[in-house]
Amino acid sequence: MLVREVTEAEYLESMKLSEYAFQYKVPVESIPAREEALKNHKVLGIWDENTLAAKLHIIPLSIYMKDAVWKMGGIAGVATYPEYRRTGYVKSLMIESLKQMYDDNQIVSLLHPFDIGFYRKYGWEILSDKKRVTIEKINLKFLEPQQGFIKRYSKDTHNEEIERIYQQFCSQYTGMLKRETDWWKRSVYDDHSQLAVYYRSKNEALGYMLYEVKEHKMEVQEFVVIDHEARIGLWNFICQHDSMVNTVTMELASQDPFSYFLLQPNVKQEIVPYFMARVVDAEECLKRFPFLHENESLFLHLEDSHAPWNNGSYLLGNGEIKVFKEKTGGQCVHPPKKGIQLNINALSAILFGYKRPMELYEMGYLKGSKNEIKLFEKKIPPIKSAFFDFF
Repeated sequence: MLVREVTEAEYLESMKLSEYAFQYKVPVESIPAREEALKNHKVLGIWDENTLAAKLHIIPLSIYMKDAVWKMGGIAGVATYPEYRRTGYVKSLMIESLKQMYDDNQIVSLLHPFDIGFYRKYGWEILSDKKRVTIEKINLKFLEPQQGFIKRYSKDTHNEEIERIYQQFCSQYTGMLKRETDWWKRSVYDDHSQLAVYYRSKNEALGYMLYEVKEHKMEVQEFVVIDHEARIGLWNFICQHDSMVNTVTMELASQDPFSYFLLQPNVKQEIVPYFMARVVDAEECLKRFPFLHENESLFLHLEDSHAPWNNGSYLLGNGEIKVFKEKTGGQCVHPPKKGIQLNINALSAILFGYKRPMELYEMGYLKGSKNEIKLFEKKIPPIKSAFFDFF
C-alpha cells in the first residue's frame, strides 16, 4: 500500500472523491478556484490503479498558545470510496500524516472529527467544547448603559482593528487559530454576516460579535470581548433587536461566563465537544510549554503508538527538558522507574488545558504516585482551551 502526495494534475480526482464522500457538488465555474486553494494543502492519497481510493489533506496553519504561536497541521478532507472502507487505508493515511507534519515542523495537529472515538485511536484528543446559549425574547433585558458605542462592519469593510481584538482575546486561551486577513474573508464571514464592534472611545475597540439576523432569529457565531464593559455593551446591542427577533442563539467558548451577569441567567445552555488536537512533536511542545515550579523535577514516561519518535521519558525541571529514548544501534538509556506514565492523548489534553492532571489521574489515564500527580498539577498553569473556526 503506497501513500503518496497527490499532484496538481490529480486535484480533480481529489475533488471528485470529496464530492462523493461529503455529498455535495462543486459548480463548474468554482473548480479553478478550488484547485488553486489545494495548492496550499498537502494532499496525501492512496491509489488503486487509476482510482484515488482514499485521501487526506494537511493544511499548514498556526495556533495561539496564549501569547506564543505554534505551527499546526490541520487535518481535513479525510475520505474514501465505500468499496475501499475498512481496508486500513485511512489508518495508513493518518500515520503518514504524522510523519509529514513532524518533518514539516508542525508540532501539533487539529481536526474536526466525524467520530471522536475513531480519531482517539490515533492520538487526537478533545481540544475544546462549544457552548450554545438560547435566549428567548422575554429575556432580552437591557443592563446598565455603557459609555461606549457600536459600529457595524461586514466582509467588505473588515479591518485590522477587528483582527487586533481577536488576537488580544486569543491570549486568554490555548488552541485558537492564528487568522490571516484572507482567512477572515474566506472562512469567517459569509455573504450575510454582520460584525458589531464595541468602542470605549474613538480609538479603543474592546470587543465584537459576528452575527446574522434572519427569519426573526439572531445567530451570534462569535462573541469576543476583552473586558466586561464590552460584554455589557454588546449585550445591550443584542437587546436593541427585541422588536426584530424571537430568539437569540450564541456560540461561545465553554468557559465563557456569559449568562451569569444577565438579569435572568436561567437560559438554555448546551455544551458539546468540538475540535480535537494532538501533540505531534512531544519534545518540542514540552520545551515550549510554560511550566511552573521549574525547580522541582518530574519524570514523564510517554507512550505514542503511532508517532514512535515521541516514545520515551522526559525529565521536567530546572528550566529545561531532558529526554531519554532508545538509541538506534546503541544502548538503551533507562530513566528511573519513578515518574508518571501517560499516553499522547493525555499529554495533549493537559498541554492544551482541556483536562487537568488530577482529573485524568482520577479517571485512570495517568499512572504514578499521588505526590507526583500533585507536582504535575502544580506545574501546569491555569490555562483553558477554545477554538472557533472550521476547516
